Amino acid sequence: MRRRKKTGDATGLDGIVTFFSSHHALHAEEVLKKTGLRTALVPGPREISPNCGVALRFQWEEKKRVESLFAENRIQYERVIFLPVA
Repeated sequence: MRRRKKTGDATGLDGIVTFFSSHHALHAEEVLKKTGLRTALVPGPREISPNCGVALRFQWEEKKRVESLFAENRIQYERVIFLPVA
């Protein structure tokens, strides 16, 4: 039986990225982790985006770096917003 990869701990990750597809969410996580950024895949908040069931948490102060890495790696995303973990 194949085990699902655990999502990361989202504590302290106050930025969230929504995507149009889970493929881009998974690619985004891989790219950001390779550069040493702390991330966590989380269920996509329905009140923010009905498109994809997966979102990515990151540290808000890294927003410009995240967006730059997405552009360099042609990662398509929907929105990047500040949304502290409740």
